[in-house]
Amino acid sequence: MSRPGINLPERLWTWPVTLVLAAAVLGPGAPAGADADRTGLPEAIETILGDPRMEGGLAGVVVADARSGDVLYSHLPTTRLMPASNTKLATSAAATEILGPGYRFTTDVLATGRRHGTTLAGDLYLRGTGDPTLLAADYDRLAADVAATGVTRVDGRLVADDTRFDTRRLGRSWAADDESSYYSAQTSALSLAPDTDYDTGTVIVTVAPGAAPGAEPAVTVTPDTGYVDVDMDAVTVAAGGADDLTVEREHGGNTVHVTGTTPVGGSGAKEWVTVWEPTGYAAAVFRDALAAHGVKVTGPTRTGRATPAAARPLAAHASMPLKDLLVPFMKLSNNMHAEALTKAMGYEVSGQGTWPAGLAAVSGYLKGVGVDTARLRQVDGSGLSRMDNFPAGQLARLLLAVRAEPWYADWYRSLPVACDPGRFTGGTLRTRMCGTPAAGNARAKTGSLTGASALSGYVTAADGRELVFSIVLNNYLAASVKPLEDAIVVTLARSTAGQAAVPASPPAARSTAPDGGLECAWRKPARC
Repeated sequence: MSRPGINLPERLWTWPVTLVLAAAVLGPGAPAGADADRTGLPEAIETILGDPRMEGGLAGVVVADARSGDVLYSHLPTTRLMPASNTKLATSAAATEILGPGYRFTTDVLATGRRHGTTLAGDLYLRGTGDPTLLAADYDRLAADVAATGVTRVDGRLVADDTRFDTRRLGRSWAADDESSYYSAQTSALSLAPDTDYDTGTVIVTVAPGAAPGAEPAVTVTPDTGYVDVDMDAVTVAAGGADDLTVEREHGGNTVHVTGTTPVGGSGAKEWVTVWEPTGYAAAVFRDALAAHGVKVTGPTRTGRATPAAARPLAAHASMPLKDLLVPFMKLSNNMHAEALTKAMGYEVSGQGTWPAGLAAVSGYLKGVGVDTARLRQVDGSGLSRMDNFPAGQLARLLLAVRAEPWYADWYRSLPVACDPGRFTGGTLRTRMCGTPAAGNARAKTGSLTGASALSGYVTAADGRELVFSIVLNNYLAASVKPLEDAIVVTLARSTAGQAAVPASPPAARSTAPDGGLECAWRKPARC
């Protein structure tokens, strides 16, 4: 593991011959092997890719034998495409190597000045390192620990130290119209999440219809904080009326506007909404917690200032270890976890908690395991940017390489499982490939943006072979092409070394609901 100020070392590898072979085959113009041609696998996959939903689109597909590294099928393996959240495969693997499976984010409370009985004549510092899983309950425990030291009054300021990361809050080329959406929250070294999906930097705004037509709907914010204001411009209408509430935060501030109508007896709305400047959000929740535990801070809140070296520790919180944090991160495709880990890697490797430093660390890891980083572009940790470009061949190369890592079992456990109904097991695949040989078998990372969809991971074939696959589909106009991804993976699960069934007709979607360019887990509440 590299430390701040030390460059990530070149990794010395004893490469399996088969992995070297795969690296060579996954280069330009990679053909399917002759054995694969005889099985009918290329014909089966090409039949699926010939579906009208891909008319005018592009598909990068690679299938390889996980054990030998032999490429069984490839289609445009070197074409750079938007991977969407398949970018998280690179980010999560690099984070597990660079930070380590046991890595924990820490959040500390420290003090300066002198203590006079129960009064602290000095400043109280809340110092974060980027923990994306902090909850209001964690800040409450920190406040309780401060109160337990006997302090009841702080004659000074509350200073929120988020200087572990830089002040750049949003990723490169993220869409402006996503700013209020919780999957596009601002990144800070100090933040908090409203629930155990750990969507850091957001609040939950719940709107319920009034008791009678004309009444103002009731609204609650979770956690309960004055940092966010609600501007109610919605009205309750008669039962059976329009239910068209919109809940959206204004740019540059923390006023959430609620507009539209909701009928008597209707479901109302529940939205996860980003906050503006999450450091201030964390400080506000912590200040409220201190007051609830009888600790009064007389001075104002200040943000963005470093904690003095001489400050004395009063309380501390440590996150779950990274090997466990990978589960909500990857199962639910949590963008903000990816960005926090990217900046944490930058700090670990070069002492700079920035996107450029973190992405350089990711690139160094990828190079070390044989991924050709000259053939890809990664500009954020999550894949939310449409500037991210990965060839399917390089994603497959990464999937082959990580199998040799000592932490592979923890990382593999974080991948969504097809048709497993558990939110933290099936994740974004929990409703897909049900009733097929891929159910409970395929483990893969999903990816979705408007016009971009991806699925890359592992599946066991009918004869027991483990297969690696990467499917990246772009530039389609259909509402969803995920049924085509599923059809390819199911074909692999049904295949043997001697035979792969050719689909009789293009696969049909199991649902007519469009994906809207969003991951399944991104549509709240969980409806998929």
